[in-house]
Amino acid sequence: MNYKPGRIFLSVPHMGGHEKNYVLKALEDNWVGTAGPNLAGFEHDVCQHTNARFAVALNSGTAAIHLALQVAGVKAGDEVICSTFTSIASANPILYLGATPVFVDSETETWNMHPEALQQALTARAQAGKMPTCILVVHVYGMPAKMNEILAIAEEFNIPVVEDAAEALGSRYTGHQVGTLGKAGAFSFSGNNIVSTSGGGALVTEDEALAKEALSLATNATGLASETDHHTIGFNYRMSNVSAGIGRGQMEVLEQRIKQRREIYSYYKEQLQTIEGIEFLPEPKVCFSNRWLSTVLLPEQFSPESIKHALEAENIETSLLWKPLHQQTLFKDALYFGDHLSSQLYKRGLCLPSSSNLTEEEQQKVIKTLQKLLIS
Repeated sequence: MNYKPGRIFLSVPHMGGHEKNYVLKALEDNWVGTAGPNLAGFEHDVCQHTNARFAVALNSGTAAIHLALQVAGVKAGDEVICSTFTSIASANPILYLGATPVFVDSETETWNMHPEALQQALTARAQAGKMPTCILVVHVYGMPAKMNEILAIAEEFNIPVVEDAAEALGSRYTGHQVGTLGKAGAFSFSGNNIVSTSGGGALVTEDEALAKEALSLATNATGLASETDHHTIGFNYRMSNVSAGIGRGQMEVLEQRIKQRREIYSYYKEQLQTIEGIEFLPEPKVCFSNRWLSTVLLPEQFSPESIKHALEAENIETSLLWKPLHQQTLFKDALYFGDHLSSQLYKRGLCLPSSSNLTEEEQQKVIKTLQKLLIS
């Protein structure tokens, strides 16, 4: 990352003020490991904000996806349906488990998993005698996926749904926090997310048995048999009590951070939508997006990579949209279902600076620079 003075970053942590109190208390009381009151407090805060019954605080969102898939029943040799338009971190845990991803493309209204393509994928795999074990749906850039349709298809085929809500804390679908609609959900609290624990994640579920299993697996599978005899592979995935202290302070300002990010998106749209050929992703009626990152589709005659480099020359950090996973070298042999919308999004899209502490002056600089680049 380039730290030149005056740089406008894509998305950075934004402290609320009370994080220090929780961290100092942990240091004073010597709770600096993977146990302590901040962990229980943070898990309670996650449940309060999401209306989930159970939360397990972990050291990354990737760990949360990994454990969510495992407690949902994914094993070596299985197939897992996965959104293709997402970070590599969504699909890597499928490989950790020795399973194989089957990628499904996006639809136009939310850029998330296309229900019709999902139906096609499951029908095709059923006909091939290889029914996937799980559906991993991603709520990309904070926009909720079409969960009613996806859950109905999952029920038709009797397959559990795991939600990757890493980017979508505070986003709601039909009034419900995404991540809480399937068998299990995963959130991320990395440094560039809407709230941060410096690095961390959480698994949420309505199922007490699954929560207990996930907690045990996160602590080297302790408790699944006896304290001294282990028969299951576990992981060192628990969040530290110090990081959880940061999280407790961050959860206090979550609603404020969502409001700030949504305002940033709205101002970009207001100022840039008159540029011919530029497109923004509207919010469907049943969706409420945290607008984690403000995304834009550039006019077709412009290359996102060239615009990114031009903005970089002005000390402005941006990023390309996710490169579809089925186009990645790692997954070159994976099955794919869809109409290649994600490829078109990748060819046209850019993520703009969206930090909740982005100043009006900084946002104006981004807007004016884009206007100069895109208006001939």
